[in-house]
Amino acid sequence: MIIKKEKQGGVTVYHLDKDITDDKMDGLKNTFVKPSQIELVLKDDADVYTETGKLLLRFRKNKLKQDNINSFYDNVVDFAMNTSTNRGSTSGSQSKNIYDNPKIMTNIFGYFDRFSPSQKVKMTRANKKLLGVRECRFNMDCPDKYQKTLPLIQEIDSYYKKYIPENYANQRKKANQTPFHIKDTSFTTVTTNINFQTTIHKDKGDDEEGFGNLVVIEKGKYTGGETCMPQYGIGVDVRTGDVLYMNVHEWHGNLPIKKETPDTQRLSVVCYLRQLVWERTKNKTKCFMLKHNKTVRNLRNI
Repeated sequence: MIIKKEKQGGVTVYHLDKDITDDKMDGLKNTFVKPSQIELVLKDDADVYTETGKLLLRFRKNKLKQDNINSFYDNVVDFAMNTSTNRGSTSGSQSKNIYDNPKIMTNIFGYFDRFSPSQKVKMTRANKKLLGVRECRFNMDCPDKYQKTLPLIQEIDSYYKKYIPENYANQRKKANQTPFHIKDTSFTTVTTNINFQTTIHKDKGDDEEGFGNLVVIEKGKYTGGETCMPQYGIGVDVRTGDVLYMNVHEWHGNLPIKKETPDTQRLSVVCYLRQLVWERTKNKTKCFMLKHNKTVRNLRNI
């Protein structure tokens, strides 16, 4: 429900009240967003605040450089098309067995705070106990491609600093305390999703003091896919070149993606700081990181 709407320097500013109570939202967890739950879809620059004056989201059109977008896409798309069944209820699955979940094109790179099942088996065989942080497979297997993704990630970071300065400062301080972060950013980790409709959820595992972000790279034509905060009845149509910063600790999900051609892709990019990566590695040295990464890589030969 819109309480107030005004223009400030070319940006539309909204103040919203909740359309759905907290108790009812708890009951909607892990269900898909319905179009009937969304009253307003943003397509232009906007700031959105809750009824208490708390920033809910900040959306800006056509900010990212096309060269950075192209470089990121060209170098990550093959990796991003790998499928996984580990997104569980976020993919709409009700099964506790991950092998029963739908296969989703969702992947991570940068650094993470859990080892894969195969890595755990190899550590047991080698009788090794390692700090619970790892360099992701894309970094290890495709270091040159990984380097070519950095300009876009760093650009997302620069707009984060510009548009959400207080949260950015807290997060960047943490990133600077660990060598396990993406160079010259406040992030440790990137998630890519292709044509993935997420259920209603709140993000977990990211920096609690940080603010979420979303960038989309589209290939082909589609409708839908809007990123929504159903409790407030609002969605955002994020397209190539746009940046969305949002409070991901509020309920959110996205509407169905309706492809107009079979090969259409909606590649979403989410950059964040993993809380446990920071907690486990803060004040570690770069030398420690290099030695740790080498040990993890050597597990492949066991």
